[in-house]
Amino acid sequence: MALKFVSAAPRLLRIALMAGVATLPLMTLPVLAETPLAGSGVAGSPLVTGQISLADLAERVMPAVVNISAVTTSDTRNRTLPNLPQLGPDTPFGDLFEEFFNRRGRGGGEQGQNQAPQQRRSQSAGSGFVIDASGIVVTNNHVIGDANEITVIFNSGLRLKAEVIGKDTKVDLAVLRVKHDKPLEFVKFGDSDKMRIGDPVMAIGNPFGLGGSVSSGIVSARNRDIQQGPYDTYIQTDAAINKGNSGGPLFNMAGEVIGINTAILSPTGGSVGIGFAVPSSLATNVVDQLREFGETRRGWLGVRIQSVDDATAEALGLGTARGALIAGIDDKGPAKPAGLEVGDVVVKFDGKEVKDSRDLPRIVAGTAVGKDVPVVVVRKGKEENKTVKLGRLEDGEKVQTASNRPTPEPAKPAVTSALGLELSAQSDDLKKRYSIKDGTKGVVITKVDPNSNAADKRIQIGELVVEVGQEAVNSPEDVTKRLDALKKEGKKSALLLVSNAQGEVRFVAVTMD
Repeated sequence: MALKFVSAAPRLLRIALMAGVATLPLMTLPVLAETPLAGSGVAGSPLVTGQISLADLAERVMPAVVNISAVTTSDTRNRTLPNLPQLGPDTPFGDLFEEFFNRRGRGGGEQGQNQAPQQRRSQSAGSGFVIDASGIVVTNNHVIGDANEITVIFNSGLRLKAEVIGKDTKVDLAVLRVKHDKPLEFVKFGDSDKMRIGDPVMAIGNPFGLGGSVSSGIVSARNRDIQQGPYDTYIQTDAAINKGNSGGPLFNMAGEVIGINTAILSPTGGSVGIGFAVPSSLATNVVDQLREFGETRRGWLGVRIQSVDDATAEALGLGTARGALIAGIDDKGPAKPAGLEVGDVVVKFDGKEVKDSRDLPRIVAGTAVGKDVPVVVVRKGKEENKTVKLGRLEDGEKVQTASNRPTPEPAKPAVTSALGLELSAQSDDLKKRYSIKDGTKGVVITKVDPNSNAADKRIQIGELVVEVGQEAVNSPEDVTKRLDALKKEGKKSALLLVSNAQGEVRFVAVTMD
């Protein structure tokens, strides 16, 4: 059975009472006294573990954790039904179907047109928590969606209507406001960067609509990328998280929120001990911006990046695989006037180390718009310092990564072969055959050996080799000369700049035999 990521906001709750349901064990930690196991008679034997109660912590923070009910009402008039038979007026059942759908306002007839709109009402449930006594509530964006009516329900039974201050789809967060005549209990954010693998955590939420449920566990992993968004850096925990826990807090033992529970990895939709929370280090900046502006204002560098593997690192003289390789630059973005170039590897941004390509979008997004930011890049094996005046990432802007696209069938063998590729200079016939965009530079790839390293790196027929070893090539002969030069320099792999037919480029390190 395939595993799937599940975000929690149950729309329908059915509870089945089952005999022999296993209970979750309490979190255990070593007791202070070194007490040998009874009857072991062996010095230095394993320690007896004692159960640590979380009752005081749960009692202290529970009043600030809320359930969230989101109701969406939509107009169902003129909604079309899928896969309906198309019956002409002369068919035996034509009149019957026309009368049936007209009567329900779906057939376009007189009765259907005059019928009042039908309303469809759906409800979802999730969790959240209060971060300010004035009534500021944080939850997941997917918990509220496009709801027309949101109700925040406190553990005491208090129910307050909520308004949306702001939402962010990229990190899946939403900030709400409720009004009450008394200050509300609230909790504070902690520093998720201080959490270590193995540290104890506690989750509180509204699983399956049950409300006010507490579970405990540990930090299982950090910086998890689950391919759910451009800024994935989740905390993984084995604390039980189920549908309805989304938007709820993940606490450290000081009662500080170090994560917002968002998703689980599960074959069934229930907890299997693998849950994910947005870390507070990422969430706090988003929440602050939503509170102040009602929207996010992220930094924008204007580059397209890709990861650096060992072969690429060797070809670029990086030593070890690190940083984010710039594979494209937006002509209207901040990177171009700052002097950044395709082929540069960003290894430090605003004083923060860029360990891999996933780090750069998060760091840039969290940097203030308009700030003059120092950037360290590696260019042809040497570090260079640049300064970028950061722009703003518009809502429609998407973080891009280099990608491959399917190409047409192979052409006839070309003149020159290298690296398992057959190469040809551009011609009118090849441009037409592979739909190569006018102005696209490079040498055309007309055949790829399926057993070659180039094929393993997904280089495809109809693409073009633009650079070899960060030097431009315009003919098959240029490619072979550049490869020979790299071999004489002792390089084990050649860094190719490969373009698709539309001119979008990416770097590929190919092993040289």
